[in-house]
Amino acid sequence: MQTVTSADGTIIAFDRHVGGEAETVILIGGAFGYRKFPKMVALAEALAGQHEITVLNYDRRGRGDSTDSPGVYDVDREIDDIAALVEAAGGAAALFGWSSGAALALRAAASGRVNGITKVVAFEPPFVVDHEGFVPHAGLGARLHELIAADRRADIVRFYMTKAMGVPRAMVALMRLTPFWKGLLATSPSTAHDWAVMRDFMRGEPLRAQDWSAVGAPTLVIAGGKSDVLLRKGARAIAAVVPDAVFQEIPGLSHNPNIGLLAPVAGAFLTGAEQPAG
Repeated sequence: MQTVTSADGTIIAFDRHVGGEAETVILIGGAFGYRKFPKMVALAEALAGQHEITVLNYDRRGRGDSTDSPGVYDVDREIDDIAALVEAAGGAAALFGWSSGAALALRAAASGRVNGITKVVAFEPPFVVDHEGFVPHAGLGARLHELIAADRRADIVRFYMTKAMGVPRAMVALMRLTPFWKGLLATSPSTAHDWAVMRDFMRGEPLRAQDWSAVGAPTLVIAGGKSDVLLRKGARAIAAVVPDAVFQEIPGLSHNPNIGLLAPVAGAFLTGAEQPAG
């Protein structure tokens, strides 16, 4: 494990998977994700081992071995974290984001606050662009912050999954019986950071091109053919408004991805071995 210090003093922990010198990518997890989550590790190992990409796999603030900024949930803080990681990578790196981490990668690239972003891979950013399906309530942040301040972790998991992510209550109840529940409880306070990233883009409104016009890096937006229509629709929508972006749907892939399907597509784009066909 290595660490960097972000602009506000938050310590960000990461693992460096050395693959090669040609390209470095920073992996950005989604809600409840952390660097030791098995699929994050598998993705890091696949990109490093099969594509010779050096990977920085990190804990977003409030997760794993990273520290936090309790009560302060501002997307600019997380963008500063990414800037510190790019510096640790030698001043240039691509970004790979999954779910809300994909939205964070895109927001970092659009912010003008991070120098050295070479490419972006956005896997299923959960933008909600119409009212045809699930739309979170815009004011849910206040209740979420109350639950976090009271450290009611099981309630945080249930609340965020059902109210922010649209997961059915019965499915969340079944999660209590799985080995993953402990990890969900551990990372639950960090969901306020996810909501800070996502809240303005989950209102059922079309994405505005002007919000993303500053993304200057070549961008690949990926969706899975087995994923919910909301995720596929959001992925297509962001690819349509980012200036240098292409969209690719991978048959057989879901939001809980098969790394054997996801890594080859991402790796080929990151190394320039193959350019997706729009």
